[in-house]
Amino acid sequence: MTERTPGGSDPDAETVLLARLDALGVLDGPGMSGTSGTPGTLGAFGTPTAARDPRGPETPSRPRPAVGPARLPGRHRRKRGPAGGVAGAGLMMAAGTILSRATGMLRTVLIVAALGTAGAADAYNVANTIPNMLFTLLAGGALNAVFVPRMIRAMRDEREGEAYANRLLTLTVLVLGTVTVVAMFAAPLLIRLTGGQLPTGTSGQGYESAVTFARYCLPQIFFYGVFTVVGQILNARGRFGSMMWTPVLNNVVVIATFALFIAFTRDGGAQGLSAEQTRLLGIGTTLGIVVQAACLFPYLRATGLRLRPRFDWRGSGLRQDARLARWTLLFALVNQIGFTVVVNLSVAAGAAAERAGASGGSGYTPYGNAQTLWILPQSVITVSLVTALFPRMCRAVSDHRPHDLREQLSRSLRVSGVAIVPAAFALLCFGPQLTELLFRHGGTGHADVTVMAQVLAGFSLGLIPFSAQYVLLRGFYAMEDTRTPFLAAVWIAAVNAGLSGLAYLVLPARWAVVGMAVAYTLAYTVGLAVTAHRLRRRIKGARGRITARTYGRLIIAGAVAGAAGLAATRPLTAALDGADLAALQLALGGAVMAAAFVGLGRALRIHEVTAAVGTARTRLGW
Repeated sequence: MTERTPGGSDPDAETVLLARLDALGVLDGPGMSGTSGTPGTLGAFGTPTAARDPRGPETPSRPRPAVGPARLPGRHRRKRGPAGGVAGAGLMMAAGTILSRATGMLRTVLIVAALGTAGAADAYNVANTIPNMLFTLLAGGALNAVFVPRMIRAMRDEREGEAYANRLLTLTVLVLGTVTVVAMFAAPLLIRLTGGQLPTGTSGQGYESAVTFARYCLPQIFFYGVFTVVGQILNARGRFGSMMWTPVLNNVVVIATFALFIAFTRDGGAQGLSAEQTRLLGIGTTLGIVVQAACLFPYLRATGLRLRPRFDWRGSGLRQDARLARWTLLFALVNQIGFTVVVNLSVAAGAAAERAGASGGSGYTPYGNAQTLWILPQSVITVSLVTALFPRMCRAVSDHRPHDLREQLSRSLRVSGVAIVPAAFALLCFGPQLTELLFRHGGTGHADVTVMAQVLAGFSLGLIPFSAQYVLLRGFYAMEDTRTPFLAAVWIAAVNAGLSGLAYLVLPARWAVVGMAVAYTLAYTVGLAVTAHRLRRRIKGARGRITARTYGRLIIAGAVAGAAGLAATRPLTAALDGADLAALQLALGGAVMAAAFVGLGRALRIHEVTAAVGTARTRLGW
């Protein structure tokens, strides 16, 4: 999923960035210059599988001897290949992701301003969550974890790659098209299973509104599938920017929809939604996904790939891929079961808090909004970095180079940690200011944003294990091991659901959703421990000590810097309040925290911090 488009970036800028990223350790190690191995062989990583002959059925492959240092042509000269390099790819994807997440946050802000944090907001958010849940359960995880690595290998041969892509797209259209039709008929059942009870005061109308929203939103399942497959075909053919940038169009469509809603609606969802309002929001939300998927096809035509239905699945390798995908499907199932439990509990907690007369929405909407804000650093930093490196991880496996996979996983953890760790502490320290600035608009009051800030605090430090878990799982996917991620997901889902249930039963209704956010953090901490233990057993000599030592220093620097940032904001008087005070506190506290983190990083000899500062200075011309 990296950018490999010829001429897709400025060569001079890329040369500088390649050098800087090499110093950071982001780039691949020796021998990662595009040498091809035998697709399908796991070598030192696991049990060898059969190699696929593009001209016929699978035939047993002869194990390829390990490649020693003397035989690696990329050791002394890096071959950039048609990709234009990892640096250009990572920057393009990061830029697209930043704009996508920025417009996505604006979209969330408008939704909160239009619908508030309870009642109609819960009905809309629960209904709009179902298509994503079903797509992820049925196809999303399998496409990304199993079929995409296979397609990357198939694309080494132009004809085989095109045939595989067409077969996969045909299968996706048929399966998800059928699922979409069935789901639309089953919308009431899906709302009951997912949303549980809606908040008191809108329970009847809220349920009906949620069912109507679901019927408008469920076609998204089909278009999510088309977008994912076409986008991954583009990635495998070296066109990465489009998949990162087209979600911006989706957000623009939804932003326009809610801006129109706000312009012509005075009370928002306070008194319930009319049929016309529900239709506007439902159609507008789904139209965004349609536009997102449709805009990929011009880019696909530009690659020269000819789209045509292909039903010759027998002997194509899809059956073997489907067998690999079974663990990924179970992985998605476990995740969605855990998530469904949390959605039900949070909706029920919100209803109970409303009955108790608590001020501010305390249900699923503040939970989801806080999580949307919390995951921004992960989306921009970790996902962009690992997405750019994942195809190379796959090639390291097929070329029998476990040391390269080991090095890339370790360096990816350390480089992403430079941004993720301070971001986690920033969310913990300045969550109230962030939620005040972003969400206190329209009918959303101080009590509503206070709940979101407290939920965000519960999530905040969980960003560290969540990001590290994401990186480590890519190592297993590169090894075509989908069973281990499933086992880790079982631990995470069990801990998350169990502790969330405990929070719902033990804590006051007003605080239950905050406890669920803490449960999420603890669940991923347990999941990371399980995943890291299994990875060390799988890849001998994994550099766990170096990574753990780096993270220990980063956490110390992040905690002290966060405390310094908070201390700097204390002298501020009550001359300002509301958004003005929040903005000033963020600006001052954020600047102090950033300076303190960099200084502590250098004092603690965290190489990655020093290298990141050098990269930033080079880019800014300082």
